[in-house]
Amino acid sequence: MTQPLALLFFEKLMPGSQLTNRLQDAGWRVLTVGDAARLVPTAEQEKPMLVFTDLAARNGSVCAEIAELKRRATTSHLPVVAFAGERDTVLQEAAQQAGATLVVNDNALLAHLQQFIDRALEV
Repeated sequence: MTQPLALLFFEKLMPGSQLTNRLQDAGWRVLTVGDAARLVPTAEQEKPMLVFTDLAARNGSVCAEIAELKRRATTSHLPVVAFAGERDTVLQEAAQQAGATLVVNDNALLAHLQQFIDRALEV
């Protein structure tokens, strides 16, 4: 059986690398992108089952990329799990408005990863 693919954007090593390792341990293939602007074209090309994105980015707006994923017919079905620091409430609210399926703080994401995956993939 083919492993499901998760697309992951992060710039901060922690929790990005930890999330990559946890997803791989859970049986996912993980494709990372280092530039938020690559989320949409990569999602269209690679057809992941799930998208994880860190909301904190030096260049560009991750929330704009989430909104674009949700706007396009080819990617609108993808569940998006966005994460940020606990105190980044402005970013978290913006991600919800952009259409993220789930918005969580990065510590909770790592502690409850499987539950978030299950919830994001609910039909």
